Amino acid sequence: MTDSAALGRAYAHCSRIARDHYENFPVASFLLPAAMRPHIAAIYAFARRADDFADEPGLPPDARARLLDDWLARLRRAADGGPPPDVDAGGDDLIFQALGETIRRRALPIGLFEDLLSAFRQDISTTRYATWPDLLEYSRRSANPVGRLVLRLAGRDDPGTDAESDAVCTALQLTNFWQDLGRDWEHGRLYVPLDDLARAGARPDDLDDRMVTPGWRAVMDLMIRRTRELFVAGRPVCDAVRGRLRWELRLTWLGGWRVLDKVERARRDSFDERPTLGAADVPGLLRDAAVWAR
Repeated sequence: MTDSAALGRAYAHCSRIARDHYENFPVASFLLPAAMRPHIAAIYAFARRADDFADEPGLPPDARARLLDDWLARLRRAADGGPPPDVDAGGDDLIFQALGETIRRRALPIGLFEDLLSAFRQDISTTRYATWPDLLEYSRRSANPVGRLVLRLAGRDDPGTDAESDAVCTALQLTNFWQDLGRDWEHGRLYVPLDDLARAGARPDDLDDRMVTPGWRAVMDLMIRRTRELFVAGRPVCDAVRGRLRWELRLTWLGGWRVLDKVERARRDSFDERPTLGAADVPGLLRDAAVWAR
């Protein structure tokens, strides 16, 4: 097998990972420019595996941290060139073969990948956030690098567009937190800032009984309002790129906004429901994207 064929196998492996994991928002979808899809898939596969390490319930925290340390070392080796593609490479090796090629060919900043890994490592030990700025700082490393990497793949590198992308990526991350509120609590995590809970008179223990108290309604209204403000602030990034990517970003933005709408309705009465997008949402999203285009 030639190096080119081995790289093709590596990118195909990453694409399967991207297709096989459910997400609210498009991942390497058909709307992306064809030349970008393998690179997006490689980035996604790298992040997906690292996130799995951080959340692995069968391993103690120190073992999960060691897995992430190894992932960081492999990232740096891959970015520096690493060994040539291996015909018999296994799954994780395939991810780094593809990712290393993507980083070098597209001159991607390795610091953005290191930020992602620092956020995953934080997940191992941090289960509460004291303030809204603390939560935003976590999102800066857990979500925003992905948007910036997409922009770099599209040839965009300027502070204004980066700031808009950061706002959207943070809004998407926060939407996922409010969407998974009940599920995260079952795993011992709470992303609603503790000082906002206290001011609203909401008790974390209410989540044990799935009680939507007036305090919880108030604090969730605040979380959703702040998240909407970020969506609005970042919306211009969707028109900062051209071609198919513009449609991808618009649909990602619209999908996140629609999930947030569903979260807002659900959290008035329940912490059990996990609002998601489904096939019934697709016509409305396409319609809204087309109206936006005019």
